[in-house]
Amino acid sequence: MKNLLAISTVALIAGIASNASAACGTVTVANMNWQSGELLAHVDKFILEHGFGCQVEFVPGDTVPTITSMVEKGQPDIAGEAWVDLVPEIVRRGVDEHRIVNIGPALTDGGIQGWYIPKFIVDAHPEIKTVDDAFAHPELFPAPENTAKGAVFNGPTGSGGSVVTAQLFKAYGGEAKGFDLVDPGTQAGLDGAMARAYEHKEGWMGYYWSPTALLGKYSMVRLEAGVTNDAAEWKRCNTVADCPDPKKNEWPKDHVVTLVSQKLAESGNAGVIDYLRKRSWDNQTVSSVMSWMTDTQAGGDDGAVHFFKEHPEVWKSWLSADVAEKITAAF
Repeated sequence: MKNLLAISTVALIAGIASNASAACGTVTVANMNWQSGELLAHVDKFILEHGFGCQVEFVPGDTVPTITSMVEKGQPDIAGEAWVDLVPEIVRRGVDEHRIVNIGPALTDGGIQGWYIPKFIVDAHPEIKTVDDAFAHPELFPAPENTAKGAVFNGPTGSGGSVVTAQLFKAYGGEAKGFDLVDPGTQAGLDGAMARAYEHKEGWMGYYWSPTALLGKYSMVRLEAGVTNDAAEWKRCNTVADCPDPKKNEWPKDHVVTLVSQKLAESGNAGVIDYLRKRSWDNQTVSSVMSWMTDTQAGGDDGAVHFFKEHPEVWKSWLSADVAEKITAAF
């Protein structure tokens, strides 16, 4: 009788697990080809598999092809970190035709670009809050080739950030205020310039964005523009390299959301949809995990486990208590 009871219990547990897995089934997830996107894909995979019994299959992902495929082919089921402002027409068509669903923000802060300075400069000079404030102190941000002048480091050559930074440098009168606009060439050149200055406790000002591993490693402060964003002016001149009369402007925030296929949204997997709707994290958390991944040369799978261990207050807020216990047991 005891053996029969044990066998029945095992069968019941197996049946429950099988039903849970069957209820979720196979879910395809875009594994984006940038670090934060890769990290989030592995976080989703871990939680969907261990928390909801799904079978997750990764699909190589990038912004334009992934979102286009979701709209035209219904695959993949999830684009965890979708920068929708890059393809607004495709996203709008997908939503209007009931092919994709914007489930909510992936980054609570949004994608952020702008000009940054080290926090130790702000601590020593709390009056510096805006670009104009910084331009009043060229001596605090010495140019590498001529320390008698200040410097603003541009974005990598050919990037959208480099075009806008050059236009804003003109708009704020950087040259007349004793500054040079420095071209770092590559992403590595920009990263190296910021890292060297920070490690030597020297002033630095330049273009950067968040979330990124470097801003998880170094405490940098984004300068305020001193004006609100003018979308029409941004489009007319701030983003056009040869526009002769750019105006001061605030960088707009990029909307970074989670998109799911209509099929998944209507699949009856209420727990999965509820998780994805709640699953949103701030840029500092993402940047700190990315910094650890870079320093340890870890991939997205190890990065996800590091996140679970270091930030339980974040991911537990996305889940019910019983699912959170499954995740804790799994890692």
